[in-house]
Amino acid sequence: MNDTRRRRVPRPVREQQIIDAAIRVFAKRGYHAASVDEIAELAGISKPMIYLYLDSKEGLFIACLRREAARLVAAFQDAAGHAPSPELRLRAGLLAFFTFVTEHRDSWVVLHRQASELSPAIAAELTQARRAVMAEVAGLVRVGIVESGGPAQAGEQDADFVTYALVGAADSLTDWMAKHPDEPPERITLRLMNMVWVGMRNVLGGEVWAPAEDG
Repeated sequence: MNDTRRRRVPRPVREQQIIDAAIRVFAKRGYHAASVDEIAELAGISKPMIYLYLDSKEGLFIACLRREAARLVAAFQDAAGHAPSPELRLRAGLLAFFTFVTEHRDSWVVLHRQASELSPAIAAELTQARRAVMAEVAGLVRVGIVESGGPAQAGEQDADFVTYALVGAADSLTDWMAKHPDEPPERITLRLMNMVWVGMRNVLGGEVWAPAEDG
């Protein structure tokens, strides 16, 4: 492909092609070992063009992080927004998350395993992405509390606690998924729902656990 034909590709399309290639290389090599030359070769463009579009290797990584985080949030919103009950919305959101991780393993490696260990700018971008996911889960939990008619004491702090517990569990399970690649997203979602929803349902119904008093 000559330079004239390359220039005919609209910039937004070309940027997405660069990000696609970068995610593959970052996931395979890691951020520090990844070569901009290899990314350029995979994208079918020149190395200077990458710097022209995305400024730097760090800028390229941040672009990857932003796009994949936005895709994850959009998948979660689209799935959870149409279910008719709190538990089905939670199930749909979890299934969307685990399906994303399964179908976009390279993206998740970049989001989950690499970004937190890099520069302050990248770490700040990751924090923002995590907040977006947390906000979606928190919204589901709050609405679930209201719709279930839970006890008055199940308020904002409880919703925040449950949100952190759910997101932490889901994050941790992605490591388990890497060790069990044959486990489908549907099965993982069902197993997590059995672990968390039964307890949440009982608490929202007013049942709480307390240690037995010593006799």
